[in-house]
Amino acid sequence: MNEINKNIESHLKYLKLSGIMPVYEELSLKATKSKLQYEEYLLLLLEEEIKRKQDTSVKSKIISAKFPFVKTIEEFDFSFQPDFKEKEIIRLSGLGFIENKENVIFLGPPGVGKTHLAIGLGIKACIQKYRVIFISAAKLLEDLLISSKNGTLVNKLLMYSRFNLLIIDELGYMPIVKEQANLLFQLISMRYEKGSIILTSNYNFDDWSKVFDDNIVASAIIDRLVHHSSLFYINGSSYRIKDKIRKKS
Repeated sequence: MNEINKNIESHLKYLKLSGIMPVYEELSLKATKSKLQYEEYLLLLLEEEIKRKQDTSVKSKIISAKFPFVKTIEEFDFSFQPDFKEKEIIRLSGLGFIENKENVIFLGPPGVGKTHLAIGLGIKACIQKYRVIFISAAKLLEDLLISSKNGTLVNKLLMYSRFNLLIIDELGYMPIVKEQANLLFQLISMRYEKGSIILTSNYNFDDWSKVFDDNIVASAIIDRLVHHSSLFYINGSSYRIKDKIRKKS
């Protein structure tokens, strides 16, 4: 490496332009062969740096969202759920529901892909620079209950309300007592028409009486969730055992 290259890389490190560092020599050759103007070569370098910063920003948002795993909408096997509305999910992938402060609700038995779809939409939102948080219903209720007892509930509710998209997963796996239901109602009400929620549950709304001790609060939560929402019932076979089923067939 000649002295000029050393100086270039030293300057790039100092300016924290690490996106340019691995490509500037290749782009220099390209610029020479193509007889690019200085401005055109500079534009190429700046585009590489912007791309790196965008990729870093997206990765940071995905990490901050706390997804349990990374799955995209494109990876979802719609052929295994033939009654499912693929076009509707593709429409949601445009994220207009976030702009309109609307909700998305996936209901159905375990293993049919509800969490996969919720995460897939969450990933799309991260790519578009929205603030996203994923949390299980059990963890959310625990978090709110602890905050209620230690006097930090208002701050906790405000924290969850600041996200553009709140994904609440697996509502219904654990029974919800009256105090927890009231706390959840406060959060849903605070986000009502102000921020989007994606919610997954293994119970249809008619069966939420099996989950909530307080049916009145449950009805109030459903009312606010369903208003301005896209609702999906997934009644197919378990996605987790699809390979075993296909092998047998």
